[in-house]
Amino acid sequence: MKVLIIEDEKDLVRVLKRGLEENSFTVETAYDGEEGLYLAENFPYDAIVLDLMLPGIQGFQILERLRQSKKDVPVIVLTAKGDVEERVKGLNLGADDYMVKPFNFSELIARLRAVLRRHKGSSSSSIEIADLKIDMNSNTVYRGGKEIKLTAKEYKILEYLALNRGKVISRTELLEHIYDINSDPDSNVIDVYINYLRKKLDKGFEKKLIHTVRGAGYILKE
Repeated sequence: MKVLIIEDEKDLVRVLKRGLEENSFTVETAYDGEEGLYLAENFPYDAIVLDLMLPGIQGFQILERLRQSKKDVPVIVLTAKGDVEERVKGLNLGADDYMVKPFNFSELIARLRAVLRRHKGSSSSSIEIADLKIDMNSNTVYRGGKEIKLTAKEYKILEYLALNRGKVISRTELLEHIYDINSDPDSNVIDVYINYLRKKLDKGFEKKLIHTVRGAGYILKE
């Protein structure tokens, strides 16, 4: 899942980026409101972590612009202020959650995963498809009760397909949600990782879960 952090405290951004990447998120960053708004409006993200006090365009303005343009990406607001009026304003503008600095990183991870689940219409931290189980809290995968060891990239692709179960996902969409905008993955990198996943998840099982839709992409279903 790809997250955009819009925050001007560079030390905090480095900590957040490293921690999120260690928890299987792809992370992009912006240090001012103008860049943050540009990225949020022009590139796909699964969630945004948004500071309110930013150089240039303020966080509330970014949030308002996104909701006016019908961008429904989940937004967690970060702020040094914890007064009720500000929280109410942020929630009324369309924020999905609110955290006051300083905050606990593990709580941010939990809240981020919660808003992502709600956005995808799920209330559970695990996804089950046939005998496949994905625990999004621990980033572990089981098939037929046996743990399947996946690399970080394999897990990201599988998680995204699972959160969109039953929906055909194009190679382009997978690339956009797995890699950041500065990376230059090979044109067939998604096909390579799908092949790896098939060998680990489907090989030896009668029921195949990863399917190719010719000319369209991939779908995870029973």
